[in-house]
Amino acid sequence: MSTEAAPTGSRRARSRDRRSRRFVVAMAVVIGALALVGGASGILTTIQGPRATSMSIDPQAAIESAGSRMIVTTTQSLVEIDPAQVQIEPAADFTVDTSGRQIGIRFTLPLRDDTEYSVRIDGLRGLGGGPAGMVEQTFTTPPLETFLLQRGGDEDTIFRTGLDGENAVPVFTHPRIEDFRATSTHLAIVSTGEDGTSTLLVTDRDGQRARELPLPGRGTVTNLQTADRGDLIGYTFTDADIGAGGGLESALFTASLADARADDEPTQLEIQGADSRTDDWRFVPGTDAVLLLTFDSALTLVSTAGGPPVALGNAITIDGIARGSTEAIVQRASGLVAIDLATAEERALTPTDPALGETQAVTALPGTADETLRVLAQVEGFSVLSTSVALVGADGSAREVFSVDSDDLLLHTCVSPSSRYAAFLVAPDAVSNPYDAYLLPLPERLQTHIVDIGTGEEVRALSGFDISWCQSAPRP
Repeated sequence: MSTEAAPTGSRRARSRDRRSRRFVVAMAVVIGALALVGGASGILTTIQGPRATSMSIDPQAAIESAGSRMIVTTTQSLVEIDPAQVQIEPAADFTVDTSGRQIGIRFTLPLRDDTEYSVRIDGLRGLGGGPAGMVEQTFTTPPLETFLLQRGGDEDTIFRTGLDGENAVPVFTHPRIEDFRATSTHLAIVSTGEDGTSTLLVTDRDGQRARELPLPGRGTVTNLQTADRGDLIGYTFTDADIGAGGGLESALFTASLADARADDEPTQLEIQGADSRTDDWRFVPGTDAVLLLTFDSALTLVSTAGGPPVALGNAITIDGIARGSTEAIVQRASGLVAIDLATAEERALTPTDPALGETQAVTALPGTADETLRVLAQVEGFSVLSTSVALVGADGSAREVFSVDSDDLLLHTCVSPSSRYAAFLVAPDAVSNPYDAYLLPLPERLQTHIVDIGTGEEVRALSGFDISWCQSAPRP
């Protein structure tokens, strides 16, 4: 009896078959496990309701301008969220939108600096049904920084500084800086040459990459302002050789700083058939409109995109338009009024107690004209005995937040983006504080006092003026 050995090829084939079967079995086990995990995860998600997977926000932008957004991404596509489901601490004005798995919260006003915010959204429901979920996210805003201009010596300097004034950083110097404004990405700077004409410069926020913007001609730039969003600026321009033969006089121009090129011509805003020479003006927040007060005392709303102007009667001054608002505070011959520029409706501002003094100027707080900062002066004849600034409510009630010594002069008032602080520009010892020889003449010694509006406590007095919170320059 003999035994034959099995062919080698057959053994190898059977070995391969066994390995293949083991691989298939192993893969089946893995796939089954993954399916089980995935199914369990899906079941768990359905059982728990929608949850947050990520959150994004730019805290720096949130304290500097209106309209910053917080985006929360969740585990499920969501049913539309009602604003009543959202709680924000500390309280902040907002709108909310829902898109698929994302929740967008838009803060309609700038947020407070150096503050921890908590955002809670209750009652989240997925489009596929299931129980409700809840998300809670926190973020902290950074301390507020600002820019400030100091004149004097061989060069004028724009500084970036915190509110404590410590570690101020010079970002731009020039032999003669008249005025400047800051946008979210740029500095716009008006300088004066030896011939007395203006140059308009734009730099990055750190003062680098300075370049010159074209002007309508050879002349002077005044009343530089910036829009509340974007990189749009505006200014009034007067030809250097204006005379009886005509020329541009206090003509209003706008220009974009975004990717500005040397050949980008500015755009003039004119009122057809009317006097367009501009005494004062303001950008209207959140719109493409500008409010003009012309030399003939006409108050007009003009669109930068074209369209017919809207006549709003006569006025003496434009006191301002608060950030996040379309309500302008205007001094008419009949008194102070707030005009809703969206509807042209107006209402009289409630006066303060006459015993507090005469109202010299009004600054609206962001979002509304119901609360205002009012400069009140005790006047006897032609002499100002005392000056104070009060926070005034809609009912006329007043709480003093700042006062000026009788020897000092209050030149300008403006508020921080969130209205947490106010900045008061003061010329100390006004009698012995001579004005300089700039096109925008100001006392040689200036202090910017930073005050917490809520407490009335002074945070710091900084040397310099033109703090970048202000929508316009001080008017001598």
